[in-house]
Amino acid sequence: MSLIPWIGFVVLVMFLLALDLGVLNKTPHVVKPAEALSWTVLWVSLALGFNACVYLMYEHHFLGIGQTIGHAMVGKQAAMEFFTAYVVEESLSIDNLFVMALIFNYFAVPAPYQHRVLFLGILGALVFRGIFIGAGLAFINLFAWSVYVFGALLIYTAAKMLVAREESLAPDKHPLVRAVRRYYPMTDGYREDRFFVYEAGTRMATPLCVALVLIESSDVVFAADSVPAVFGVTHDPFIAFTSNVFAILGLRSLYFALAAALHAFRYMKVSLVFVLAFVGIKMMLTHLHPIDTISSLVVIASLLSVGVVASITAGAGARLSRIPGHSHRPTAAPVDDTGKPSDGGTTPDA
Repeated sequence: MSLIPWIGFVVLVMFLLALDLGVLNKTPHVVKPAEALSWTVLWVSLALGFNACVYLMYEHHFLGIGQTIGHAMVGKQAAMEFFTAYVVEESLSIDNLFVMALIFNYFAVPAPYQHRVLFLGILGALVFRGIFIGAGLAFINLFAWSVYVFGALLIYTAAKMLVAREESLAPDKHPLVRAVRRYYPMTDGYREDRFFVYEAGTRMATPLCVALVLIESSDVVFAADSVPAVFGVTHDPFIAFTSNVFAILGLRSLYFALAAALHAFRYMKVSLVFVLAFVGIKMMLTHLHPIDTISSLVVIASLLSVGVVASITAGAGARLSRIPGHSHRPTAAPVDDTGKPSDGGTTPDA
């Protein structure tokens, strides 16, 4: 395969990121839900547009791309693999949003500065995903049995998520945070959107720097958990990398769009557990009973839909129960001081 598609894609991503931070979001500001939702729609639209490009490139073997797949409908197969991988990685990103919210709440990061932290966190995530995907696919190509290792890892991760209690943070115990505080004195508060400042001739780190360190470390953890999931969908490095990148690019705007309502998605984690377990089982069955991409997409979409519907239904029920005078329990008739029903109540006929 030619390097031109890879170089072209990286240039496109860097252009989009430069446009985002250097032009459209140059001045720190509070990202409101409506603005974030517009950006989310834009990133999803770009991903779907690139999905169409994937179909054309693989169908017509653009610069030799897709020649190693060996499928009768190579364009359709490649497009389905990209879309499925994108859906899987985008859905697994939801768990990352909860951790981001915890970090920002713990350090009370001012809303106008959160965008810059997430932007730099995404740059780190892109690097980590590229390294993990390259190393993982190389391992699978060298050792065919390694697909079972990744499948078992996903099943273990799903089981761990199922029994894990709600996330808690202990930044003071984190080794990277300790390292920052060991080599840099800390300021007593934020200094606008700066990570380091010079005060009294000493270079000092701000709380924003510590928040960024935790965001970056969480990216490594989530890459180790979610990247193996893409191997259950595709072994094509270009599809694996580009689908991951588009999922990550939309993560920042998705956070601001859902930040105020993350608590409402109470059952999404359960859906993600089953998604991971399904992909793990799919990988374990690779050589015994392969599950095709379309069937995988249907199962994954169904699992995610159940989580969304259950969360919305539960949220609607909770809001309804808080309405004054509304209750599913029968209301007892009012009684007077003698214990008999008052005029406002009714008694059954004798």
